[in-house]
Amino acid sequence: MNRLPLLFCLSALGMSLAALGGCSNSHPQPPVAQQTLKGVPLVAVATSQQALTVELSGTVRARTSALVSARIPGTVNLLQVREGDRVRKGQLLARLEAQEHAAQASAAGAGIDEAQRGLDEALAQRALADATLSRFKVLYDEQALTRQEFETRQTERELAHQRVARAEARLRQARENARAAGTMAGYAQITAPISGIITSKQVDLGATVFPGQPLFIIDDESSYQLELTVPESYAALVRPGTPLQVSLDTLKKSVNASVSELVPAADPGSRSFTAKATLRLSGLKGGLFGRATLTLDGTRTTLLIPKQALFERGALTAVWSVDQHNTVRMRLVKVGKTTGQQVEILAGLSDGERIVAAHSPQLVDGARLVQ
Repeated sequence: MNRLPLLFCLSALGMSLAALGGCSNSHPQPPVAQQTLKGVPLVAVATSQQALTVELSGTVRARTSALVSARIPGTVNLLQVREGDRVRKGQLLARLEAQEHAAQASAAGAGIDEAQRGLDEALAQRALADATLSRFKVLYDEQALTRQEFETRQTERELAHQRVARAEARLRQARENARAAGTMAGYAQITAPISGIITSKQVDLGATVFPGQPLFIIDDESSYQLELTVPESYAALVRPGTPLQVSLDTLKKSVNASVSELVPAADPGSRSFTAKATLRLSGLKGGLFGRATLTLDGTRTTLLIPKQALFERGALTAVWSVDQHNTVRMRLVKVGKTTGQQVEILAGLSDGERIVAAHSPQLVDGARLVQ
């Protein structure tokens, strides 16, 4: 059987059906018109020479900070302050109930009284021994006594003087014991070692505390410093006196400062050093985040664009780029540092490209700009 006529017929049938299908859509959709915009300002991306800088981050801390800890065990039965309170040096912060130390102080005071009575008794015996020896010496000189009797009275006088010396030593020891016991009992009164503000309270009323347990942290508000983390690679560039430009985002302030101290030992975990810069600003608080910019020798080539040209698309940053046909295209970019009204572009644009100078809601991808 010859199959060629059959294949020809099937092919002709397919072409007929395709023709019918094409005729069924007699009204095709017109192409979408391209949006045009006028008066949109443009700017050309250009390279710029910028100073070589390093940005360091750190934390604001009080220059003088006191950690108040318990020195004796006890129960907190009085709590006078809370976080945020300002205190004076010597002000009572809390009191502990420490009956054992109070009893020891009382016993030490009684020991002083006992030692004092012992000294008084020894003094009286010495006075009697001195008087007796004087009378016996007269009798001995008149040969009314034997030499043995006179030497016996001399020995008694020497023993009386020694008893006085021992009594005086016991009295001094009793006083020192009382002073030590009184000092230990005085540790039940928790007082402020410096004037400042309570930044941390780590104890509550009725709590039992032990020696060495932290109770309060007091920051001196008269002086603050920014403690910066300096990577090991920049350690040789930072030294006392190095100028810094410090900015505090929370206060929205910038100030010129300099490195006042550099900790010589590095942190083995982070491989970094700590540099401290004294700050002279109002409104400072411990724990604020700060940045410091260090200017190095030399320059670097960067791309700068107006800050108004940037806009956000979700978590991404973009600009409107304009090609050679004046068509607007959205271009994702990676930004760097901001200097005034200029922003550094790290990736996404190249030298000579044209972009829209200021973002506008009217701009859409694919729009055409006309003059």
